[in-house]
Amino acid sequence: MIRNETEYREAVARLKEERDRLDAHRHTLLETGLSADEVKRVCDPMESFHLQLKEEVESYERLSRGEFGAFQNLRGIGQLLVGLRITQGLSQRELAQRLGVHESQVSRDERNEYFSVTLERASRILDALNVELRTTVEDAGTSGAAAP
Repeated sequence: MIRNETEYREAVARLKEERDRLDAHRHTLLETGLSADEVKRVCDPMESFHLQLKEEVESYERLSRGEFGAFQNLRGIGQLLVGLRITQGLSQRELAQRLGVHESQVSRDERNEYFSVTLERASRILDALNVELRTTVEDAGTSGAAAP
């Protein structure tokens, strides 16, 4: 997950480099006489890496615009917390100051996408970001039945 503008710029540059490298590699393989299927098999791992990096760049761009996807049963709360900071244009240092912790703690938490964050800690982060998170509870066995 891309967590700041520096990582974003590096990823965009790398994305272009990887695309150019992949295109050149594909062209070279075709010139050696390999069939299109053989070239595809050789290039698939590189293409997969390229697509993953492209997804990360697009995800950061969506987060920067404040576009958040839904998440279910708190899966994805870590990415949401990172995304909220990014959307607000806050650095990890600024969030750390608001939380009263060292910047390295925020960096470590975000690198791990707040893996096993407690509800209390997530609530403190949301408060520091001045964000109100609202939830809907639905019985998984019925559609549309919401509880307060």
